[in-house]
Amino acid sequence: MGQTVAGYVPILLFFLLAAGLGAVMLLLGVLVRPSRPNPAKKLPYECGNIPVGDARVQIRSRYFLFAMLLVIFDVEVVFLFPWAVNLRALGLFGFVEMMIFLGILLLGYAYLWRNGGLDWD
Repeated sequence: MGQTVAGYVPILLFFLLAAGLGAVMLLLGVLVRPSRPNPAKKLPYECGNIPVGDARVQIRSRYFLFAMLLVIFDVEVVFLFPWAVNLRALGLFGFVEMMIFLGILLLGYAYLWRNGGLDWD
C-alpha cells in the first residue's frame, strides 16, 4: 500500500464506524420501542384543533422572491464592508472585481423587479 493511500485508511475506518454506529442505533430503536398502532396517532395535530382542508398547499413563487431578496442584501453587505475597508490595498484589481460582483447583484435586482418581488401589494 502506498504512502498516499495509507493516509486515507483512518478516514475510511472513521466513516465505516460512523455508518455502522448509525445502523446499530436505528436497529436498536426498531427492536426496543413499543409498537401500538392507533388510527388517532396517524391524524395530523394542529394545536388540539381538528385540521380543516388539505395540509399540502401550493406556495406562491412570491416567497421565493422574498428569500432571494434577503440573500442578495445579506451577501452584498457581507462582501461590501471588508472590500470598503481594504480598498486601497486591493487597488484597481479589487475595484474591478467588486464592480463585476455588483453587476451580478444588479442582475438579481432586475430579475426581482421584473417578477414583482419589490412590490408591496
